[in-house]
Amino acid sequence: MAHDGLRFGVFLAPFHRVGDNPNLALQRDLELVQWLDHLGYDEAWIGEHHSAGWETIASPEIFMGVAADRTRTIMLGSGVTSLPYHHPLMVAQRFVQLDHMTRGRTMLGVGPGALVSDAYMMGIDAEHQRRRMDQSLGAIVALLEGKAPVTLKTDWFELKEARLHLKPYTKGGFPIAVASVTTPAGWLAAGKYGVGVLSIGAGVPGGPAKLADNWRLAEAEAAKHGRSISRDNWRLVVNMHCAEDDETAMREVRVGERIETQSYFSETLGRPPMRSENPLGEGLAAATTLVGSPETIIDGINRMLAYTDGGAGAVLFRSHEWANREQTLRSYELFARWVMPRFQGSVDSTWASREWCSENRQGIFGPAMGALKKAFVDAGQEVPDMMRMRLHTGKTEVN
Repeated sequence: MAHDGLRFGVFLAPFHRVGDNPNLALQRDLELVQWLDHLGYDEAWIGEHHSAGWETIASPEIFMGVAADRTRTIMLGSGVTSLPYHHPLMVAQRFVQLDHMTRGRTMLGVGPGALVSDAYMMGIDAEHQRRRMDQSLGAIVALLEGKAPVTLKTDWFELKEARLHLKPYTKGGFPIAVASVTTPAGWLAAGKYGVGVLSIGAGVPGGPAKLADNWRLAEAEAAKHGRSISRDNWRLVVNMHCAEDDETAMREVRVGERIETQSYFSETLGRPPMRSENPLGEGLAAATTLVGSPETIIDGINRMLAYTDGGAGAVLFRSHEWANREQTLRSYELFARWVMPRFQGSVDSTWASREWCSENRQGIFGPAMGALKKAFVDAGQEVPDMMRMRLHTGKTEVN
């Protein structure tokens, strides 16, 4: 990365209102990733869903392949690949190929599957999803490590002397992260296999208060299995919309957020556990939703990081269409211009240079006025009135 500070990116489920042209929605998603790449964002995580109408990407890998060809530096991950839906050898093979084809810009995000309706259509009982995720992730990690052929038989997949056709392109392997929403299952899996965490639960009511305890839980699990985990691989997922001032930001998102909450989370999903009736208001109060001016959002991120008791590696913004297209793209631009540098140290040197010049302007720029006067005199020209006045008053500013 070009910086040493906090990374920023997007968690692109995506969320598109039913009735909107789905083909155009997919094109907007690609356009958004290209825009983020242009603005210098670090990561984009792409979801996998198969029902309920709103989240319309079925294959993160296909989307990532197209996006990789249209971008230059942004890292691309699955947010997430639902492991119970796939044979682990196929998951590992596909992501190793992506790792090669993107030349190291691939990440693998995993989870048990977010929508029960997806699992239902495949005949998978919800109570088995987390166990299957753990079994699959263990097999994938073993395949990627490549220490020995993997032979493993479970009640839903089997591996016989399995090995990867290709080694990962990324030295040491591409990043892997487990999604965590409400239960501790994701944290335990991350610790058990020494991988990162996608804290989607950071954006739900009560979620921030559990962050520090959950991290300690994952650390303890990692130690139990002889592994370690790094805060640099911990990503917090929250809602964000930035405008020039708080009033404008709220005006731009209020209607769209209400439609999403009512139509999707309430009427379609029956309001999942931990989802409140007023997520915008409660989220703003708890710093799980960041809507406002750059300064307001800076304050919100600092509040969120304080909950972690030690920091995280990245903050991801759940991609939504609460505002219109132009306002949404503008939001990401404002964030990149005025918020991102505050957490990455990229303007520390320019501020320091400005302060140095300001504090020493008398001694540094003062002699320049005499040199300018001499240049006019040497050329046989009269010194301009404005310059003569500045020489007389001792002001040192030079235009």
